[in-house]
Amino acid sequence: MPIVIEPYRKKHEPAVEAFNQRLQAAGEEIILFRQAEQEYLAKIEGGNLYQEQFVALEGGTVRGGYALKRQSFSFPDGMVRSIGCYHHCLSEGIINQAYARVGSVLLMHALRQNQLLYCLGMGGYGRPLPNMLVSLGWSHCLIPFYLRVLRPYRFLRGMEGLRTSSVRRMLMDVGAISGAGWAGLNALRAVEHLRAPRVAPFSVEEFEEFSDWVDPLWERAKENYGLVAVRDAETLCLLYPTSFSHLTKLRVSRNGTTIGWAVVGERRKNARWGELRVGTIIDCWAVPGDELPVTRAATEALEQRGLDVIASNQSHDVWCRALENSGFLKGNSNFVFAASKKLGELLQPFRQQKSRMHLTRGDGDGLPWAY
Repeated sequence: MPIVIEPYRKKHEPAVEAFNQRLQAAGEEIILFRQAEQEYLAKIEGGNLYQEQFVALEGGTVRGGYALKRQSFSFPDGMVRSIGCYHHCLSEGIINQAYARVGSVLLMHALRQNQLLYCLGMGGYGRPLPNMLVSLGWSHCLIPFYLRVLRPYRFLRGMEGLRTSSVRRMLMDVGAISGAGWAGLNALRAVEHLRAPRVAPFSVEEFEEFSDWVDPLWERAKENYGLVAVRDAETLCLLYPTSFSHLTKLRVSRNGTTIGWAVVGERRKNARWGELRVGTIIDCWAVPGDELPVTRAATEALEQRGLDVIASNQSHDVWCRALENSGFLKGNSNFVFAASKKLGELLQPFRQQKSRMHLTRGDGDGLPWAY
């Protein structure tokens, strides 16, 4: 029976639930959205930021599905274009080779919706989707990952993603129990304090909703980037609505003038992080040259929550340096960016452009499900 792709409707929910149960029984953590109607990024008349969902059907049985977030991005040529973020794409082929082709059917359908398509996150190159995109000639790279350990003992004892062998577990346990982890952290922070650039005093305030003060910051800084999602007030209010009370929004100022903002939050529990409490710098923006105080403001806000570790993914060189100058260590990344052929053509030369892109966790497939 042929595979037919349709918009996800309420009538499909029982079949989606059965599909999810099959994936979970096979050990998969990521599943399709249980509800067809999502309040987050719902499509509104005349809006250019919204999300759609689709399901792949074999008769009345769901064999896969995906979500497509449409959003305006500023490009290296100065043009603003609407592109699509292809995410939460799942196929029964993950657990049953008889449906191996469903993944490519989903992707071809998404490309018919928008040829300027990207994926961000995906769990690393070891997963089926990024492997398929690489084989199809998509432009791709890893987005750097940074980590700041706040509680070495809990990190060494609880970081399940690193405790993958008996030798590693033993070494990490020794480091935790002996206090070597704490001593090493203190030594690194001492070096960091000596090497870190001086930062002029700044002030930080929490706020509930983005408003007009954001727009001048967007206009002032956007030319410093290559590919970057539009970050004006209208867009940010949709991405980070006031209903997301679990996220904290920070406005950073100096001498009464706003120099940037950040959105931070605590990740939900997952297998990789075990029982650790993990804070994340989800999104950020700054006047050129003030990326460091914004990064430090976000870091300090998360440090006050009693977390075990803070993590962030940043693509642009200046934000990477800001993290390094705020005590973050670079780690192994599984956060993959991949651009369709049509999108990749607009990002050439890609090797030079990739470090000028501004991509954060807020641009990926995590909101609002990971925080």
